Amino acid sequence: MSAIPSLSPTPKVSFVVPLFNCLELTQAMLVSLRATVPSALDWEIIFIDDGSTDGTPAWLASLTEGNIRSARNPCNQGFAVTVNRGVEMARGELIVLLNNDLVLTKRWLEPMLVVHRRLGSKAGAIGNCQIASGTGLLDHAGICINLKGKPEHIRTRWSGTPLDCVSGYRRVVAATGACLLLSRQLWTDLNGFDTRFVNGCEDVDLCLRALAARKTNAVAIRSTVIHHVSSSPGRKLRDEINTYRLTLKWQDTLAFFAARRWCWDFLSREWTHPREPERTLQAASALAFGLHLTGQPPASALDGMSAAIEHEITRWRHLSLDG
Repeated sequence: MSAIPSLSPTPKVSFVVPLFNCLELTQAMLVSLRATVPSALDWEIIFIDDGSTDGTPAWLASLTEGNIRSARNPCNQGFAVTVNRGVEMARGELIVLLNNDLVLTKRWLEPMLVVHRRLGSKAGAIGNCQIASGTGLLDHAGICINLKGKPEHIRTRWSGTPLDCVSGYRRVVAATGACLLLSRQLWTDLNGFDTRFVNGCEDVDLCLRALAARKTNAVAIRSTVIHHVSSSPGRKLRDEINTYRLTLKWQDTLAFFAARRWCWDFLSREWTHPREPERTLQAASALAFGLHLTGQPPASALDGMSAAIEHEITRWRHLSLDG
């Protein structure tokens, strides 16, 4: 395993932390952040309180450190609005989004900074590996697109190519906004989070826009944090409508990024059936794409994923999510 190179000089980093209740988790996160930030780093914390009803407002008022600033939304407005406001206040060249329910571990930040530097002008959103506090199991090592065309967490740290072991990162479609690093310039170029997403999919949408801008999203596979997953009240209430909105916005893109998984699923089924010449050709093209020997998904994969996504869209419309 290669050594982590020197980080000096490193641009100023702004940690942007949206808050909604869960004061004890916020306090623990801040303790872990202070304990793990590299000593030479120029940094600040921006807390944005999204209408907390516990002791969070009073606690924020008690913080006196010069590198900690905070603001409060007049009412609960959701993750995207709150983070956007925090980034507007930030002064750093690099933005690190942090959920308030993280426990930050030793040397979690350095690998993320290294990956961002290695990617240079191609750097998009940089995520990391996250351990679920309740189970001790890996909950996130990037986001892929599943066979329904939906975002899904990758839960294996080393499932990428052998090059990952050397480079220290895995290219991904997206990474969760619970712990995400990107440049202030890219955030500005992408116009931040799309506030039509409320507490879900805003991070995937941002990452897809980064890919569309020809940036590389990646997970720093040597960076690990602990996450109290979905601890904020009401976090999962809008999952269906958010995923529906994401799918309508990115339907063809989602089909493309799920095509390789479709190929492997197709091949797993084909091995157990007699193969006609046409199916053999389809299997060959699926295998070539699955092994990264070709860059363009076979038409059968795109057609298969498009059909799967249309099925989901029909289901959502039956739920009257357009209303």
